[in-house]
Amino acid sequence: MNDRVFLDTNILIYAHDTNAGSKHSVASKLVSRIWENGNGAVSTQVLQEFYVNVTRKLREPLSRTKARELVTLYAQWFLQEIGLRELESAMAIEQKCKVSFWDALILAAAQSARASSLISEDLNNGQVVGGVRVTNPFVRQK
Repeated sequence: MNDRVFLDTNILIYAHDTNAGSKHSVASKLVSRIWENGNGAVSTQVLQEFYVNVTRKLREPLSRTKARELVTLYAQWFLQEIGLRELESAMAIEQKCKVSFWDALILAAAQSARASSLISEDLNNGQVVGGVRVTNPFVRQK
């Protein structure tokens, strides 16, 4: 593993959803820091989900043109494509960790990308799966 940081879809969405309150602030700062560090990673699944959600599910959806520009921009990070290896890994993770298949696929992609951490609000903060540590940026640390 290295210092590569894999971002789940929800973090990218919050970074562009100005109606998300404090989650928008936290996520946009996090994304900016990852740009500065040059250590971001996403998967094709993340980019697909991002496009659909920001153009259809936000209170103030982004235009398709803006969303396409952002997908192209985020694809400059390390881009993990989803293939048979990730699908097989996700099926095993789903069963072993008792998470949804889609969350397992995110974890499998982060592993394939050799990320040291996965930033997501959908999994358990601090959980380690296959050497990837899950961090929920919205959880207050004690």
